[in-house]
Amino acid sequence: MKKYSIATLLIMLFIYCDDVLAQQEAQFSHNMFNNMAINPGFAGIRTAICATALARQQWVGFRDENENRLNPETYSFTVDAPITFLRGGVGLGFVQDQLGFETTLGVKLAYAYHLDTDIGKLGIGTQIGFLDKRIDFTGFNPIQDGDPALTGGSADESRMFIDFALGAFYKLDDAWAGVSVSQISQQRREIGNADFQLRRHLYVTGGYNYTLPTQPSFVVSPSVLLKTDFGSFQADVNALITYNNRFWGGVSYRLQDAAVIFLGLSFEQISIGYSYDITTSPLGRSGRSFGSHEIMVQYCFDLDIDRIRETHRNVRFL
Repeated sequence: MKKYSIATLLIMLFIYCDDVLAQQEAQFSHNMFNNMAINPGFAGIRTAICATALARQQWVGFRDENENRLNPETYSFTVDAPITFLRGGVGLGFVQDQLGFETTLGVKLAYAYHLDTDIGKLGIGTQIGFLDKRIDFTGFNPIQDGDPALTGGSADESRMFIDFALGAFYKLDDAWAGVSVSQISQQRREIGNADFQLRRHLYVTGGYNYTLPTQPSFVVSPSVLLKTDFGSFQADVNALITYNNRFWGGVSYRLQDAAVIFLGLSFEQISIGYSYDITTSPLGRSGRSFGSHEIMVQYCFDLDIDRIRETHRNVRFL
């Protein structure tokens, strides 16, 4: 296996987190389509069964001094649905995040209780997640032989972490807002001789769909996602324009990290989107990153409850 320098490892760690005890959760540019992944209160709040898949190649071109590719890769899949007899909705999520020599595999189960209001619906949710973090110690090339921080008991070690989350999501006809906290337990485990701890994250999101009065075929959708691990802060400010409920494009700015361009289309119940991040951090300015690519695919199966009830009244409509 190819060896990488300890300098590369340190760069990766300090870019992603404030100290080596914390690991930031995976980020996606299509955050306006990805509420289920960060807020359990979102589960089932739409009158549809929805599945969302995301694939992200971050910092394309990021390599070590031996030209070995090291750019992070992240994959996510979520599905959620309203469950009438539970008076709410359920959600299921999977994530795979490859960061240098560390691979994280996770599964999350969520439930949200729904409260109907005069102008919208409120979902209050809870979530449990299981994260398997794995480190390949054979990739390290310590400056000092036998460095205990870079030496594992075996070539490939893993530990299981348990993650809890809480969230609330409020959906109106043309607006939405949510707040959630993940990795509440901040569980700490030792992998090899390295100490790892999950860090608590806070997410705040909101947005609005504005139909242009003079051009009703166009809908402008500004939104924002604020996130912090209480040691660092990041903000995504987004703006999408949708034409005829079929085509969309837009831009986003992630504070001190990237400017993003979106393109997408919807046909029937399927939506497909692509985004390209222009890296504005020192990684981009130094030529270490050629940007990030991301693909989003979403399928929503609408549930017409009233129609389902009516089909049971008369067999002519079955």
